[in-house]
Amino acid sequence: MAAKSANLYARIEPDVKEQAESILSALGIPASNAINMFYKQIILNRGLPFEVKLPVARPVNMAELSEAELNAELEKGYADIATGRTKPARQAFADICKDYGI
Repeated sequence: MAAKSANLYARIEPDVKEQAESILSALGIPASNAINMFYKQIILNRGLPFEVKLPVARPVNMAELSEAELNAELEKGYADIATGRTKPARQAFADICKDYGI
């Protein structure tokens, strides 16, 4: 194993640091080890070890919609039902649980 002699200085949001270090502590992983693992994954993947992209669509905040905009969103939902672009609620919840590890 190579000697650890290089220093890394990074400025991050205090809340992000606190939350991440709390999780790492629960896992028994020092922050420096986690950063080292992250860098090794960058090397192995020849890039970031996860996708970096903008979300396809933002969720609609129904409270901010005008009556006309709300009706348009409802019409989109009706059109999805009519064309079969829906899934049962059980499947939607199962997909959410799978995607977020719940």
